[in-house]
Amino acid sequence: MPQVLSSRERYLVLTLWLVALVSLIYLPFSVYRHNTGPVADYGGSYTEGLLGEPKYINPLLAQSSDTDRDLSEIIYRGLMQYDGEGNLKPDLAESYEVSSDGLEYTFTLRPNLLWQDGKPINADDVLFTIRLLQNSDYSTSQRINWQGVESERVSALKVKFKLKNRYAQFLNNSTLGILPKHIWEGINPNNFAIADLNLKPIGSGPYRFKKLEKDDTGQIISYELESFPEYYAGRPYIDTLVFRFYHNEDELVTAFNHGEIDGISFLSSDKIRALRFSSKLNIQSIRLPRYFAAFFNPNQSQTLNDKNVRLALNYATDKKTLVDEIFSGQATIINSPLLAELRVPETPPKYSYDESFAVQILNNSGWKDTNNDGFREKKDSELVLKVKTSNWPELARAAELIKKQWEKIGVKVELDEESATDIKQSIKDRSYDVLIFGEILNLDPDQYSYWHSSQKKDPGLNLALYDNKNVDKIIEETRQILNPLERAKRYEDFEKLILEDAPAVFLYSPYYIYLPSKDIKGDNLSVLSIPSTRFDNISQWYINTKRVKPKQN
Repeated sequence: MPQVLSSRERYLVLTLWLVALVSLIYLPFSVYRHNTGPVADYGGSYTEGLLGEPKYINPLLAQSSDTDRDLSEIIYRGLMQYDGEGNLKPDLAESYEVSSDGLEYTFTLRPNLLWQDGKPINADDVLFTIRLLQNSDYSTSQRINWQGVESERVSALKVKFKLKNRYAQFLNNSTLGILPKHIWEGINPNNFAIADLNLKPIGSGPYRFKKLEKDDTGQIISYELESFPEYYAGRPYIDTLVFRFYHNEDELVTAFNHGEIDGISFLSSDKIRALRFSSKLNIQSIRLPRYFAAFFNPNQSQTLNDKNVRLALNYATDKKTLVDEIFSGQATIINSPLLAELRVPETPPKYSYDESFAVQILNNSGWKDTNNDGFREKKDSELVLKVKTSNWPELARAAELIKKQWEKIGVKVELDEESATDIKQSIKDRSYDVLIFGEILNLDPDQYSYWHSSQKKDPGLNLALYDNKNVDKIIEETRQILNPLERAKRYEDFEKLILEDAPAVFLYSPYYIYLPSKDIKGDNLSVLSIPSTRFDNISQWYINTKRVKPKQN
């Protein structure tokens, strides 16, 4: 008679059978995973929160708003672009040539380029864009970068630019987004800034406008883009991008905490602690070519004509405290207008923090507290400075700390924190003794606008009203040196003279803190020219993946 299995034996047999079945089912999956790897796949949607409402999604008008620049960067493309490491590379241009004398730049467009309405892109669009911005009737801030540049159509896909003088940073200007001639040529200059195309643009970038949403007051609260399948570099992986707009960082934090957005365009370091689900974000600290400084205006304050006062203020400024207390270390101390990220080697500090030495300088130069009120005088003059800055939280905090540091050595500081509108007017009028503010450079910066004596008045950016003929000469010569190593060497002479004159206290360069969703892949960034260039390779970002067999060598 057959032997009946015990319950324990039946359990063992069943277990072995299940193990065998699972192994049989899992085996092909194991082989599949072993012989394949994950790669980017199409699909998905990403929503990012931005500060500010869009107004001019137009590369010729977008320069004063980060939100406008962000959207313009995605929708439009230029002849050249920056990669995620800060290097220039061709974009709409397939290639470019520079003449031996450095005065002619010839760009060849990629074949079969299309606008987002399906019309072909050619040299006429490039010439139209440049000639439009050179026309003073259109009032675009980009005009200054193209003054005196002649443009010529060589062929349907080739354009040539002729410069009157060699200009080492000319390729930086060629990142400007190109406008479609067939869309914009019928727009009158008076209507250029108010045209509906500034909010519903047609460009050549990886994403095109789909729709926008307004609230009951008419403010734009969201903006949706869809992938452009005919983009020259291939269809973008992510199908839909949505941008939602907020007035301040607190609103951004609240929106993320409530699940309204997947990522955040920018957040101050002290606001990150308020995020409830920060583990869902890929928090990136990205270097930018920008710095903040306390700029001295000797035209407004006779006291600042005394070099000893300027030197004492430099020695009395504890930059490490600023970086630690304001940015929690998310910034770099700077000692020069030439940023460490943009040069090798880094400049050692000329004015290290030394409060006692600052006091000694003022004592030796006759600035003393004769009436025991805590502040210094010299003859009939008080050592008092009117310091202006923006009421942006980080700048306001920096100004408060600097006020305390300078008052410790006997300098009376009258601090005025102004709104964005008022500070712009103060800068335009140069109505300040000291201005605590920032300068935004290019990755290959031209110092002309910032330190040449001809730029002391608006729209120049010489905020210290600095005037040194030797520096002017160096800047003029350096602009024409095409070899980057030779140019960097010449800038060392520029730097020595600037630091010797002490027209400012160079403070810090904060990191740009970008917070995209961790679901986003392919967004590797280390150095940006401006924040909006984080989107230069957005067509390669992806959310979904699929598995494929690796290519055989």
